Amino acid sequence: MPELAEAPVFDIKQLRNICMEDTELMRELVVSLVDDATAHIPALQDAVEHADGAQCARLAHYVKGACANVGAASLAALMKSIERSARAGDFAACRASLGSVSAELEKFSSETALL
Repeated sequence: MPELAEAPVFDIKQLRNICMEDTELMRELVVSLVDDATAHIPALQDAVEHADGAQCARLAHYVKGACANVGAASLAALMKSIERSARAGDFAACRASLGSVSAELEKFSSETALL
C-alpha cells in the first residue's frame, strides 16, 4: 500500500476490478464507503481522545481495508498511518492524521461524483 504522499485519491482500476466493470455497483460501493467511513470518524476520534490504542487501531484497520477495497487509496494510506501510530501509542500523530480525514474523504467524494 503506498504512503499518503504517493497514493492517488482514487484508484479507479481497483474499483473496476472488484465490481467487474458494473457501474451501478461501483456507485453503490462508493456511496457505502463514504457513509461508512463518515460514521466511523466520531468513534475513531473518541478512541484517540481517550488514548485507547487498541480501539483506535482496530477502527483504523477496518476503515483502511474498506478504503483499499474500493480504491480510496489516499484514505487507506491515511488510515494505515493512524493504525500504525495508535499501535505505537503516538496519539499526537493520530490526532494530526485525523485532521486530514475529512479533507481526503471530500476529495474522494469529488473524484467519484461522476461515476
